[in-house]
Amino acid sequence: MGVEPWPIIPTTEVGERILAAADDLFYTRGITAVGVDLIAEEARTTKRTLYQRFGSKDGLIEAYLRRRGSRWQQFLLDHLDATEWTVAEFFRRAEQWTRTHRRGCAFVNAWAEVGGEGPTGAAEAVRDEKRWMRELFVELAGGDRVTATAIHQLYEGAQVAATVLGEADAFRVADDAARVVMVGAAG
Repeated sequence: MGVEPWPIIPTTEVGERILAAADDLFYTRGITAVGVDLIAEEARTTKRTLYQRFGSKDGLIEAYLRRRGSRWQQFLLDHLDATEWTVAEFFRRAEQWTRTHRRGCAFVNAWAEVGGEGPTGAAEAVRDEKRWMRELFVELAGGDRVTATAIHQLYEGAQVAATVLGEADAFRVADDAARVVMVGAAG
C-alpha cells in the first residue's frame, strides 16, 4: 500500500536508553510531570548527555513521539500486510495494541499536555501522526476521503471509550459503525 511507517532515526546506545526511559515515563506519568533529571537517572546517564543527544526536553519529547509513532505504525502495517487491508483488520489490531497501552493514545495525551502552545516539534509530531492515520484510513476506504475521515473519528472515539471508559467492545462497535458508513458511502 501507499502508506509507510515513519523511519526510526538511529541513535547511540545511550540515546536508545534515554528514549526508552522517556517512552516509559512520558507515557505512564505524563510529559509535564517528568523532568529530564528523572529520565537521565532512569537511562543511567547524565543530563548533559541527554542534552547532547536531543538538544532540549522539547527535542526529546519530539523524538519520543516520533519513535512511538514509528512503532505503532509498524505494528499496524505488519499485521495488515500479513492479513487483508480492511477496516475490520485495522480495528482488530488497534484493539490488540490498546490492551497493552492502557493510557490511550500517546499523541492525544501529548496534545492534552503541550497542545499547539507547547513545543512546536512535539505539536507537529502529533499532527503528523494524525495525518498519517488519516492517510491510512483513506487507503482502507478505497480513496474516499470523506469516509476515511468518518472512520478515523470512529477510531479516535473507540480509543477513548476503550481506555477511559474501559469498554471492552469499543473497537468492535467502531468497526460496526464503520461498516455502516462504508455501505452508506457506496450506496
